[in-house]
Amino acid sequence: QLHIVESGGGLVQPGGSLRLSCAASGFGLDNYAIGWLRQAPGKEREGVSCISSIGGRTNYADSVKGRFTISRDNAKNTVYLQMNSLKPEDTAVYYCAVRTLECDYGLGEADYWGQGTEVTVSS
Repeated sequence: QLHIVESGGGLVQPGGSLRLSCAASGFGLDNYAIGWLRQAPGKEREGVSCISSIGGRTNYADSVKGRFTISRDNAKNTVYLQMNSLKPEDTAVYYCAVRTLECDYGLGEADYWGQGTEVTVSS
């Protein structure tokens, strides 16, 4: 049975950092492109970042480029999202998404995702 768990969210002050983790069981994340999406209160879910299944190519939304870094550790079957220089507008529930389509098809693609982890950026 496929299972994804996101973790690492929390309350952080503007300018602070968090590292989100996406751990999987029942299947290997390394077989798929993996994305991070977020949904802020009252807004639609949006794609934040993606890492390809082969080669580790990465893509980012313009709003997070230069501040967020996506990476994967295949030995741990985990994908990370390092978030630096956080802003209040980064406040959202963040979801890890397994994709059958590679990152070239856009950041919003998601075939399977977890329950999400909440990130609040506030002073």
